[in-house]
Amino acid sequence: MTDKKHKQIFVKGAIGSSFIADSIQKHSTKTTIGAHSIFLGQVRSDSRDDRKVVAIDYTTYEEMALEKMHEIREGIFAKYPLTCMHIYHSLGTVAAGEICLFVFTSAVHRKEAIDACEEVVELIKKELPIWGKEVFEDDTHQWKINNV
Repeated sequence: MTDKKHKQIFVKGAIGSSFIADSIQKHSTKTTIGAHSIFLGQVRSDSRDDRKVVAIDYTTYEEMALEKMHEIREGIFAKYPLTCMHIYHSLGTVAAGEICLFVFTSAVHRKEAIDACEEVVELIKKELPIWGKEVFEDDTHQWKINNV
């Protein structure tokens, strides 16, 4: 690991709609942008063994995750001509129906914004050391297995 401070991506709890709206609105003055692509990950109320998921409790080894996210960001910026990219992931408990991942890419043209956004989401799911414990309605817990 390096001593360099990386861009913070983690937020405590759910990512609120006003935060998402404000993030989008801040880009209205950037008139060279022609397209934005946005991915919102939402906690599902899955069923496991006749138990309903009511939340996911996210945890991470933050220093390692931020280092890996920096590597992912650098790779995406090298591959796509993006104007900007913003990534936020929840830590702590997020209820079913709430947003836990917000990826926002901007570019001059839509294809680059869309392709970059999709690739970032896939890399986050595959490579970022973030773990989730499913919380069931009976208050039991179970580690979540990602379906990439």
